[in-house]
Amino acid sequence: MFNAVARARPPASLFRQRLIPKSSLKSIAMAPVNSRRNQSSFPAGYREDHSKGAMLRFEDSLPRLPVPTLQETAKRYLRSVHPLLSKPEYEATTKAVEEFVAPGGPGEALQKRLVARREDPTIRNWLAEWWNEGAYMGYRDPIVPYVSYFYSHRDDRKRRNPAKRAAAMSTAVLEFKKQVDSCSLEPEYMKKLPMAMSSYEWMFNCCRVPKKPADTSVKYPYQENPHIVVIRKNQFWKVPHEIDGKQLNTSELEQQFKRIYEKAERSAPVGILTSQNRDVWTDVYERLVASSDVNKSALETIQSASFVVCLDDASPVTLEERAHQYWHGDGSNRWFDKTLQFIINDNGTSGFMGEHSMMDGTPTHRLNDHANKLIFTNALDFDNPNVRSNLPDPTPIRFHLTPELKEDIEAAQHHFDGQIGAHELRVQAYQGYGKGLIKKFKCSPDAYVQMIIQLAYHKFYGKNRPTYESAATRRFQQGRTETCRSVSDESVAFCNAMADASVPAEKCQQLFREALHAHVKYINDASDGRGVDRHLLGLKKCLEEGEELPALYRDPAYAYGSKWFISTSQLSSEYFNGYGWSQVVDDGWGIAYMINENSIQFNVVSKGLGSERMSFYLNEAAGDIRDLMLPTLEAPKAKL
Repeated sequence: MFNAVARARPPASLFRQRLIPKSSLKSIAMAPVNSRRNQSSFPAGYREDHSKGAMLRFEDSLPRLPVPTLQETAKRYLRSVHPLLSKPEYEATTKAVEEFVAPGGPGEALQKRLVARREDPTIRNWLAEWWNEGAYMGYRDPIVPYVSYFYSHRDDRKRRNPAKRAAAMSTAVLEFKKQVDSCSLEPEYMKKLPMAMSSYEWMFNCCRVPKKPADTSVKYPYQENPHIVVIRKNQFWKVPHEIDGKQLNTSELEQQFKRIYEKAERSAPVGILTSQNRDVWTDVYERLVASSDVNKSALETIQSASFVVCLDDASPVTLEERAHQYWHGDGSNRWFDKTLQFIINDNGTSGFMGEHSMMDGTPTHRLNDHANKLIFTNALDFDNPNVRSNLPDPTPIRFHLTPELKEDIEAAQHHFDGQIGAHELRVQAYQGYGKGLIKKFKCSPDAYVQMIIQLAYHKFYGKNRPTYESAATRRFQQGRTETCRSVSDESVAFCNAMADASVPAEKCQQLFREALHAHVKYINDASDGRGVDRHLLGLKKCLEEGEELPALYRDPAYAYGSKWFISTSQLSSEYFNGYGWSQVVDDGWGIAYMINENSIQFNVVSKGLGSERMSFYLNEAAGDIRDLMLPTLEAPKAKL
């Protein structure tokens, strides 16, 4: 069980501990921009500082991420690993845990240090710095496919022309950007409490920059950088989205995109360099800057852009073709370090690719959902035909490439082809039912689909293994995510019962509901800052130089229990037809899912494990659970 060792990669969110998100959006309310919650409805302690604008008005009064007690984490940890271990393994783990939390044990001193860090008034979130560096900035595997994530948009039948689609999308995104820049965007709410919005400050005019031993992110003043970067045939273009203080309308943006379609020439794929291992890219980046002031200027123009629009010369049709295009494309017509990239194909299809380091999936989900809603409801003046006569042409962004840099580009292309070629992606667009029927069963839709995934995995392997689901902790200052451990004694009992034909349906139904209850309780605890994984990580980070690593961390169950054989997360939008990311361990799965009213969609990724078969088992498991639960519905009363 413990022979397989996870790669030196952070545990998984979607988008990594993660996505995408990556967290479940089922309890997050996206309030209208002009709405205001009644402050009297919040618990004591929440205060509004209107000097920070609507978006950030609650930031300083949000509660700090808690530090659970040693005893509650120990109890929850043992419960989470129990279904994964043999009896002798569990006994050894129990001993290690008891030694750790015993009075005078190593956990006691570490807990005091962690609590002191939590109480330090100069630290808003005891986890944030450690997590950002360990999970993202210090992570050296390439962004694509291991960190980035994608959304696939519904087709806009009114705008099949790619220039029109790009212009409408840019207009809608710029409308959202105004609210972020002015801090007028209304906060989101979870369980009717305001959520941290600080990550939105890293949404526009930002970029990740390679550096050793850990990357950095740069944020540029939006007032001084009112431009987007457009990429076509690997060639970069600078397009101002504001001239003389006035934003370009949709017709003007369309004209700019048309000019780029007409003038773009196939160029050296400099963007492929951003797909490299981060240490390799750091070395190349330094050579790129040092070789020419032209390159330094080009990089700054790209990094400071509000966002990137990629005009791909591809025409994906199927959901899988689209997923591949938005997840990675050919690796060339991109700048993977940018936080926001909107992808427009020659047939007018569109999608989004996000860089994960400074924000999780919920903010970019809101951005994409809102932008598409504006387009599909024709909420903006997209059809204004007026075009200024003095509209300047887009400016090509040049690079000076030395022979060594050209070799670097070839090496990056070879590396990218190998990385992507090793992955399998399948889309299971299950049309049998969706959220509507699940709610009739009186089940949590998210927990229900988690059990579909557990049952599918059990069908594939005959057992269950550690599974990660992202839980949002954004109701705390600078909050991001916590792990929800999806495998429980109850979920394993349910899967085993479904595999045993002698177990009656009524018993399976009972076990299923018990598994749902266990999952809902864990994810609620995790969202409330009472998960296992971040607390244990924080305690470990409190070890001082020369101190012995406690037995709990040397116990094989610790590494195995957080090796995410399945990395999952969900988000749902009626304006998306897909989203996803990569697996996070080589012998594991990345399964992103959307739960819409009448359908469930899974994006299934693995490195050669048989994604086609997993897609089949997900379909079969969804049908099995539906058939199991249908008899529990009350029969409709006969009309008199």
